[in-house]
Amino acid sequence: MTDATSPTDPPTTLDPASIVRSKAYLSALVLAALIGIPISVVAYGFLALAGWLQTYLFGDLPSGLFDGTTPAWWPVPWLALSGLLVALTISRLPGTAGHPPSLGFQTGTGPAAGRDLPGILVAALATLGLGAVLGPEAPLIAIGGGLAALTVRLVKRDAPPMAVTIMASAGSFAAVSTLLGSPLLGAFLIMEAAGIAGATLSLVALPGLLASGIGALVFVGMDAWTGLGTFSLALPIVPPGATPTISSLLWAIPVGILGAVLGWAIRWVGLSVRPYVHRNRVPVTVALGVLIGLCATMFQVTTGHSFTQVLFSGQDALPELVADAAGYSLGVLLLLGLFKGIAYGLSLSAFRGGPVFPAMFIGAVLGITVSGLTGMELAAAIGTGIGATCCAMLRLPLTSVLLATLLMGTDGLLITPQVVVAVVVSFVVTAVLPTPGPSLSAEAD
Repeated sequence: MTDATSPTDPPTTLDPASIVRSKAYLSALVLAALIGIPISVVAYGFLALAGWLQTYLFGDLPSGLFDGTTPAWWPVPWLALSGLLVALTISRLPGTAGHPPSLGFQTGTGPAAGRDLPGILVAALATLGLGAVLGPEAPLIAIGGGLAALTVRLVKRDAPPMAVTIMASAGSFAAVSTLLGSPLLGAFLIMEAAGIAGATLSLVALPGLLASGIGALVFVGMDAWTGLGTFSLALPIVPPGATPTISSLLWAIPVGILGAVLGWAIRWVGLSVRPYVHRNRVPVTVALGVLIGLCATMFQVTTGHSFTQVLFSGQDALPELVADAAGYSLGVLLLLGLFKGIAYGLSLSAFRGGPVFPAMFIGAVLGITVSGLTGMELAAAIGTGIGATCCAMLRLPLTSVLLATLLMGTDGLLITPQVVVAVVVSFVVTAVLPTPGPSLSAEAD
């Protein structure tokens, strides 16, 4: 008698064409479009609230309390409060308030449970709004996927796992639809990070892209209605690209190495501090918040530039940095990269948020720093710096190339060869370097 699982039986394979033609899948497309609308509104509201907290606490409030420049110590108490709120949220509310960012960009572990969503929301707002150096993309992906999965389960409790997965992916796509400047880029980030390929890619991508397109329209409509902005990363002033030269291609190699080493050092900080966070989360996270605030304070004291360049994700500061690249001295750039990198590493160890935007900002700092080298144009330098650093932090080479080239607009096509070289070098060097920090604890985060 032959066993049902005998290796002689043909493997079960998906037939995407027949599934796409099915009534159930067409219904899933309609549901994805419908789910994309409320999730995009929630995502827009989340970004607007985080932005309002930043503006009020670090702009409007000190302007009303102090005459002239905001004192350099101002970030310290707010970062301490951020550490307290994040630590209490992780330790007291259900779940872990999202994935620990020190472990990398994670999207393939399934949607967040409904009971975990409040913790993800509170920890992300406390992180982003009070100045820690992480981005909003990871919380948005978790919130969007969790809300979509919750909706499916409420509508049909016995929904098959594949249906839940497809709708959760669509919710995540909708939540980050315009955050990175393009719905396609946000979708590509999620798919590469989750390792979606083959037949599953086609089945997941269609509802996700549809929800992402709907989400982009919602973000534009919300901006027209509220005037708060689209919260999309963009560079209003882009340095002109130039035709690739042998010199610029050769310089991309050391930039890739520097980006890999810089990313390794930042991850080493985050992973080395992480065990201490596990041992006594609340006091250690508060102390880390104070250290992040002191990094921003020391930058303002030593350079005269605002501490806001060290704080936050870097999404809002990046356009100003690129536009005024010529106005930064080498010393200021080195200190900005140093303090931002330390604050980024400390934030990775205990706070909750995404790693993309800080990596892009630090990569831009690296690019501007080396742009004075003979044969290295500013656009190519910034693109290679962003690509190399993002690849080292995210370990997603294809997404890193797109992040660097699409950010530079139409001139991004001209610098693509240099960016590809830098990303490939960074990816290889990152793989060769030893795993940073101690071995990961088996303790739950």
